Amino acid sequence: MSSGWAADVLLGVVVLAGASVQRMTGMGFALVAAPALVLLLGPAQGVVLANCAAGAISAAGLVDGWREVRVAAMLPLIAAAACTVPAGAWVAARLPEPVLLAGMGVLVTAAVLLVMAGARVPSLRGAGGAVAAGAASGFMNSSAGVGGPAISLYAVNAGWSVREFVPNAQFYGVVVNAFSVTAKGLPQLTAPLWVLVSAATALGALAGRALAGRIPDRRARSLVLLLALAGGLTTLGKGLWGL
Repeated sequence: MSSGWAADVLLGVVVLAGASVQRMTGMGFALVAAPALVLLLGPAQGVVLANCAAGAISAAGLVDGWREVRVAAMLPLIAAAACTVPAGAWVAARLPEPVLLAGMGVLVTAAVLLVMAGARVPSLRGAGGAVAAGAASGFMNSSAGVGGPAISLYAVNAGWSVREFVPNAQFYGVVVNAFSVTAKGLPQLTAPLWVLVSAATALGALAGRALAGRIPDRRARSLVLLLALAGGLTTLGKGLWGL
């Protein structure tokens, strides 16, 4: 685990930034923060902390948008994710750290590039597409902390608007991150670090809410994806260096 006040401050900044972008766009905490959290805390603790914080910020976002959640449409995604979360946790617990870092870097980078390209995949439509997306998302969420891109790709192929996507992504984020934390347990942080992470999450949520109406959706989305791409490539590089 990281030590020293500089690392702790950096941890707080990463969580605050991730919480801000997720509050603005409905997703993005893990894409922005998970690679940095993994580098600061190690793969196991970094991923589960990303799960905890992403779930919390999703719950905060639902306070305003829960009436717009399409529960029936989300059930196949959630059911499929529930089946693959344990597999992701099992794989992550057994891989050597360099292999896990490299794998996470590949997953994040590939997912971001697919989302940036707006990939159209006919098989991701309908109930079958929801099951496939949910299964991929659950595995990626518990193993690497990045379940959002699979859901984003499903939403693109299902023709969801941004307004439809945000509350449903937040609802999904609460549930799938709860699954992931249940499978792996809470991160082992000191009491001061828990206070720091909680404060950064709350401040990030407030900042994201304040900025949501001022930054165009397209610009915010582009920023999230570029930050995520940089984090994915950095994590991949560290993993390959350690092999």
